[in-house]
Amino acid sequence: MSVGALMKPYLEHIVSPTDSSWVLFDRRLDHIPFEWHYNTEYELTLTLNSRGQRFIGDNISFYEDGDLVLIGPKIPHTWYSSGDVDPDRSHQAIVLWFTEKFVKGMIEPHVEFRPIEKLLKASTRALSFSQQARLHAREIICGMLNQTPPTRLLSLLHVLLLLAEDTGASCLTSEVSETISFPAGTEERIGRVVSHLHAHYRDEVAIPKLMRIAAVSRSSLHRSFKQQTNMTIGDYVAQLRVGNACALLMNSQKPISLIADEVGYRNLANFNRQFKALKGKTPRDFRAVFRR
Repeated sequence: MSVGALMKPYLEHIVSPTDSSWVLFDRRLDHIPFEWHYNTEYELTLTLNSRGQRFIGDNISFYEDGDLVLIGPKIPHTWYSSGDVDPDRSHQAIVLWFTEKFVKGMIEPHVEFRPIEKLLKASTRALSFSQQARLHAREIICGMLNQTPPTRLLSLLHVLLLLAEDTGASCLTSEVSETISFPAGTEERIGRVVSHLHAHYRDEVAIPKLMRIAAVSRSSLHRSFKQQTNMTIGDYVAQLRVGNACALLMNSQKPISLIADEVGYRNLANFNRQFKALKGKTPRDFRAVFRR
């Protein structure tokens, strides 16, 4: 039985930077949690200093340090770590996201990039790559972290061309992979709501305003949001607030009461309660575990 048969994935919303037409994200954690989700973008993920299991569509496989996977849009997936290579370093996932619009504007018009088109079509079944391709791509991707946006774009195209030439690449999911689909217009409407929530998660949620943003009724808003994200609006905002609180707990010395206020909780007890419900430990314990 696939993971998808056991639970419904939620939509992970990706916010593009103002100085780039695609997204590079360097994620560092004390462990990689099971978060069954999907994206509307193409995703290339390099996982470092980590080992465990990855779940992509109907495929469940073990992964090791240097794992590299290309996943097409709307394929549910997650990684779940069981150990690290160097206990003194964080688990690291360098994730590259780019949209269909980026593909059509940057890649399709140029005959030189035809191999990349074939690569992306094959990613509808998700792809893993040979050891030689992984090692070469790893060097380029890690180098992107210190590059300017124009140079980073050239490196992205370099990586995709490299992977397109990998004769050892293999598909991970079955011929008919599980993907997510919704009625026409729903993703765009709820996408606008999600974008607003990401920008204003610290504020009190105003349902009438979200109704206007999505141009739907109250009942349609709640129903469509739950269908597309597998969460209520309140639960989604709580995930955003707690997720940002985790980053502040790990990367700053700010008092917990100040962090609670910064992510939108005016009541410290409520913050502690919701944080523990989502993370399994109090903010204080979470910070202590990360520092250890």
